[in-house]
Amino acid sequence: MVTPIRTASPEIPRLTLRSELIGRSAPSSETNALRFSGRENLSQSYVHGGSRTPLGFETIGEILARRVAAQPDDIALISLAQDRHFTWSELEEAARNLAAHLLSIGFKRGDRIGIWAPNCWEWVVTQLGTAKAGLVLVNINPAYRLHELEFALKKVGCSGLVLADRFKTSDYITMIRELAPEIDSCTAGNLRSEGLPALHTIIRLGDGKTQGMFSFDEVCKQADDAQLAQLARTEAELDPDDPINIQFTSGTTGSPKGATLSHHNIANNALFAGEALDLGPNDRLCIPVPLYHCFGMVMGNLACVMHGSAMIYPGPSFDPLATLRAIEDERCTALYGVPTMFIAQLEHPEFSSFNLNSLRTGIMAGAPCPMEIMKRVVSEFHMPEITIAYGMTETSPVSFQTGRDTPHEKRVATVGTIHPHVEVKIIDQAGQVVPRGQEGELCTRGYSVMKGYWNEPDRTAETIDTEGWLHTGDLAILDNEGYCRISGRLKDMIIRGGENVYPREIEEFLHQMPGVEMVQIFGVPDEKFGEEICAWIKLQGGRTVTEQDVRAFCNGAIAHYKVPRFIRFVDEFPLTVTGKPQKFLMRDAMVAELGAKIH
Repeated sequence: MVTPIRTASPEIPRLTLRSELIGRSAPSSETNALRFSGRENLSQSYVHGGSRTPLGFETIGEILARRVAAQPDDIALISLAQDRHFTWSELEEAARNLAAHLLSIGFKRGDRIGIWAPNCWEWVVTQLGTAKAGLVLVNINPAYRLHELEFALKKVGCSGLVLADRFKTSDYITMIRELAPEIDSCTAGNLRSEGLPALHTIIRLGDGKTQGMFSFDEVCKQADDAQLAQLARTEAELDPDDPINIQFTSGTTGSPKGATLSHHNIANNALFAGEALDLGPNDRLCIPVPLYHCFGMVMGNLACVMHGSAMIYPGPSFDPLATLRAIEDERCTALYGVPTMFIAQLEHPEFSSFNLNSLRTGIMAGAPCPMEIMKRVVSEFHMPEITIAYGMTETSPVSFQTGRDTPHEKRVATVGTIHPHVEVKIIDQAGQVVPRGQEGELCTRGYSVMKGYWNEPDRTAETIDTEGWLHTGDLAILDNEGYCRISGRLKDMIIRGGENVYPREIEEFLHQMPGVEMVQIFGVPDEKFGEEICAWIKLQGGRTVTEQDVRAFCNGAIAHYKVPRFIRFVDEFPLTVTGKPQKFLMRDAMVAELGAKIH
């Protein structure tokens, strides 16, 4: 089996990329061409990704070992806020020691262990160490409160939890004590909690001592020979198809579901996401996106492991100024972010004072990117090779990505072409594949599709059909060149007086209005029309725009039924930690405000 770092000789750290075969200056046209087999029916909205790079079939631990053999003394990780640097050999040693100690204190292959912490060096060590030990890492959102934490730990039966002492206004240790007060009367590793019956071990970050908990430094100390021998036996038994990670989907339409991913899922997706950027040992990737999300831990951390690039963490959570400083000080060549992150940096009063010329590429993902913002990122961040990626947690996550030289009009209007070894079809309500250029629901199949929702076969079957197609719930259009445009969500679609209205169309239109920084469009109930259109608008600093201005801008330019009836100017949008707008909260707020006006 072949992966980018599995070679007979450590002098060759990865497979030769297409850009190295044909020259870095002209990489992506061929990349896009290779994503098609030449046998697709171009009248149908179906594509699958061809590639000269085969899928790998190795565990994360095997991949890390090969990276160390190739680049032992190269910088692997810099956590700026913690002032910690790791070479690849040092990072692997820390992960190995953690894995060995976890097994020695009672964890067994397949056990679930949660991590509840912001971005830090301990996060990636835990990610790699649990993978080496055959444990399933459960990503817990740093913003979770008591009820959400309790749900997550119980849902998947976490037997361990790695946690920070605090983050922002959250005192994690106090919160876990509230759920499991028995901590105060037990020894480390011997918790017996009535409220959290599966949980037996808690590890707090750092070297601080807390009753009933191990410190992270304790379980990262040098492992002895017996512990390392036990680890070696466990690693020899692991299978790339083993579950390795559980990530909770957003609970906007019900309780969160635990999307379960394997070594095979996320290692290969990291490979191809990084390959699209032509990442290599000379690259330094700035990762301000949260590690608990696929964007950070797969497209960020694992892509660096796959390609030998350095991981640069600006801070524990996104801060525009810290990110700009990291790019300049560390001479980062690549940057990740969701649109709101790029906007926050562009609008920062000190933005123009930073030298960002080291940048060349990166990924913008997580939410639709307004066209005007993309144009500014390309020019003002000096990122001519920035790419757009589309996917979801359940697909490890990326399914479509633009190339580094994708034409500008395609880069701002689409999410690119199909990823290698992935299939996509777009279907109508009857389940039939629609013609090219026609809108329908995007479905995907292939190596990247999750193993399922943890212990929820019924909900898994609602999402993945008997033929293996995962139904995304996203509305999309595939053009004749294979580029995909995401046009909305089935559940976000507004039906006003029998007319289907897609919020993104109006959002893109209003982004062209002078003074507008960000727009969110959603529906609110209406007695006469079924739903009415509401716009929440955030203005650029110092600009003044009125409701009448917005309606005047719309009148005559878009259909009358698409003109928002309700317009509100806001300072901020409710967002997830990953920067995705939470339209259900906006809708709830408007329903509460409008009351009888919408009935």
